[in-house]
Amino acid sequence: MGVFKSREGAALSADEIARHPRLHAAVREQSQQLLQAYDGNPHLAAVFGTQHRWLMGQAALALAFRAAAAGTPGVSGARILDFITEHGVASRNTANAFLQEMVYYGWARIVPGAADRRIRPIEPTEASVVAIHGWVGIHLATLDRLDDGRRLQTYLGTPDSLVTLQPLIADGLLSSSPVREPEPTFSLFTWLNQGGPLMDWLISGIEEADPDVERVPTAIASIAVMAERLMLSRTHLSRKLKAAEALGSIGWQGKRGQSLMWVSSGFRREYAMAQAIKLAIVDSAFASCFPQRLAEVPAMQGVPIDGPLHEAA
Repeated sequence: MGVFKSREGAALSADEIARHPRLHAAVREQSQQLLQAYDGNPHLAAVFGTQHRWLMGQAALALAFRAAAAGTPGVSGARILDFITEHGVASRNTANAFLQEMVYYGWARIVPGAADRRIRPIEPTEASVVAIHGWVGIHLATLDRLDDGRRLQTYLGTPDSLVTLQPLIADGLLSSSPVREPEPTFSLFTWLNQGGPLMDWLISGIEEADPDVERVPTAIASIAVMAERLMLSRTHLSRKLKAAEALGSIGWQGKRGQSLMWVSSGFRREYAMAQAIKLAIVDSAFASCFPQRLAEVPAMQGVPIDGPLHEAA
């Protein structure tokens, strides 16, 4: 198989990624790495475990990083609330509760010694920065697997690359209708607490198969084990799985909850397309930060994630 090349100096589009012959294998490996990241810090992952929480987190980090780049210590909570509501991610009350939770659990903090204590500027803690650093690196590594690129190498080798890159990624995510309005099964799970890790778990355990194969078995058999690992109510999880089963997206090879679960070709296509859209946003942001890098001769395929990224996972 020949190496898939992006247009010189241009990012891969969502359609190009979706049609890529390596995509299903690449996102399966990505799902394994995201699941490892979840296992490494399940409490932090739980905070961002639904679609609107994930987007609120991306929005807040983008504002904080832009403030840091401008030499401003932190960003006011009011500005974060305005930004989240302007993009229709959540109501102001929901966003305010989210921010308070971030501070309470130590994922964000009030900037000490602020000149105006009435504003109470907020900044992310080291734990949050390490986590988003790992998330960005995992997705850059997936893109590198598609075209043998050097994105991850460039990102790790460039000082302050996260502060520059993440806000552009957040802009793309917040302005993307497909991200905010995903397909039925993906939407069913993204609005479930821990829905992201659940989908990653379903995809990470399947064997390599033709995308058109109707049903592919996963490595999951027990609902109780799933609920415990994801820190979910078994009853709530079972209800969501039944809804996905009614859509024809998942099922069991034998008795429900006592045999291997399978995922449908439709669900795998939904998952792959959702990843393609997200990866295209990440690649577009990367191209804006490092336009010269996409025109360089690729160095290797599948840059391994280690060092700081492994620690983040």
